[in-house]
Amino acid sequence: MFHSPNTRSSGARTLLEELGVPYDLHAVNMKAGEQRQPAYLAINPMGKVPAVKHGDALVTEQGAVFIYLADLYPEAGLAPAIGDPLRGPYLRWMAYYGSCFEPAVVDRAMKREAGSPSMSPYGDYDTMLKTLTDQLAKGPHILGERFTAADVLWGGALGWTTAFKVVPELPVIMDYVRRVTARPAFGKVRAMDAELAAAHQAKA
Repeated sequence: MFHSPNTRSSGARTLLEELGVPYDLHAVNMKAGEQRQPAYLAINPMGKVPAVKHGDALVTEQGAVFIYLADLYPEAGLAPAIGDPLRGPYLRWMAYYGSCFEPAVVDRAMKREAGSPSMSPYGDYDTMLKTLTDQLAKGPHILGERFTAADVLWGGALGWTTAFKVVPELPVIMDYVRRVTARPAFGKVRAMDAELAAAHQAKA
């Protein structure tokens, strides 16, 4: 996995820890601009992490990485199988993150107008957020009782977006974040990322 600390790829690294599988870590030092160098642009021309290389398969885009990895290791039980009634809702919330939540949050952070509802990928911010919080209220996880890779994605994302104040610290959100990020995999990756970030800063 291609990873840089304190970025979206921290979630993918946390997922790998949740899956309990060995993996090779290729650290990309963004402090030194390695994500814009030819070696990494050959992996992802967007210069973004995470990216996963598995055999001949190269997977980029956060949602795709999560879906791919969770399906690759079905024995971990982090992805409802095709035919499971939860498979559709699971894919819905995986896609909702990238198609609705992130565009809305970025517009809000940049203080940009969303545009007309017919043109905006998420309609309007308040509806986007209420759709999410209504789902979280059904708890304890985004699919109810079952913990899945979707919770790894959303737990981490809501943790950093509330920390940066681009998502309100509503009780339903903060309770969810505390519940999910208390898992050992999150703590382990936080510690490893802190060490890696310090090493990257020293070389920048």
